[in-house]
Amino acid sequence: MRRNFVRKILGFGLAAAVLTASFASATVVGAQELELTVTAPAGAGGGWDSASRSLQEVMMATGNAKSVQVVNVPGAGGTVGLAQFVGAAKGSSDQLLVAGITLVGASISNNSPVDLTQVTPIARLTGDPLVIVVPKDSPIRTIADLQATIKEDVAKTIWVGGSAGGADHILAALVTQASGEDPSKINYVAYSGGGEALAAMLGGQATAGVSGYGEWQGQIESGDLRALAISYPDPIQGIEAKPLKAQGLDIELVNWRGVFAGPGVEGDDLEALKTAVDKTVKSPEWQAVLKARGWTDYYAPAEEFKTFIGSETERVRGILKSVGLAN
Repeated sequence: MRRNFVRKILGFGLAAAVLTASFASATVVGAQELELTVTAPAGAGGGWDSASRSLQEVMMATGNAKSVQVVNVPGAGGTVGLAQFVGAAKGSSDQLLVAGITLVGASISNNSPVDLTQVTPIARLTGDPLVIVVPKDSPIRTIADLQATIKEDVAKTIWVGGSAGGADHILAALVTQASGEDPSKINYVAYSGGGEALAAMLGGQATAGVSGYGEWQGQIESGDLRALAISYPDPIQGIEAKPLKAQGLDIELVNWRGVFAGPGVEGDDLEALKTAVDKTVKSPEWQAVLKARGWTDYYAPAEEFKTFIGSETERVRGILKSVGLAN
């Protein structure tokens, strides 16, 4: 009798172990079965597009998603893509959005009815320095030279960068303001994709340009573009250009990017997305991407990122008001 009882207990234990193992296996498979669509609210070649496609590549390579498709929806500093995402991704467990500080600024300056406080933060990914560059043949060799050019004729100083009201535009306005000129009068040509702005710079159609350092790193290292300054408060190893602060301008700006789910995503669906993204950005494969692209790791998990979005929205609003780009 005792022997049969022990056998039953062992049998239940074995069954429980098998059930637990099966459940764990199903959980892993579930994570690997994610089929995602990532919206990059900008054209090809820019930072959001590059971050989206890097996330696509690493999520699939690490098995944190079965398939990932990237869709580009450019327009109005990302607010067109954001509005589409807010409508289409509500409560959806298979859609993500990659965006950053530029979309915060564009939402404010364009008086957009949608902003990043209306979607669900998943993780902050990168935080790159912006870089101010001039064409290789430009007579402007230092940030002081650029300031002198601005003071001579602010309207003839042509800037190129990302969307109006975004991080690139904000930095151009802050440098203009620090040069003693009215930032609302700058001649800023906005492009929805980094590739178009780069073409304008290489074609000699601009006085100066602003972009994330990683986006133009290749052209800087080849000598096609001359880097005058970066927007980080401190020097960065491997980047020769000095911070604006080290050159006498009290300006700092971080070009951060993050990933979001749609409005109303919660419970198990939200946890699955958070887990998949968190495992991806903590992987060696993602660290290799950061190094290859010259991006800075600025990771923050969902709750910390949510708090950051609220404070960053108010900070950017204050900057835009101070330089005449928002009411």
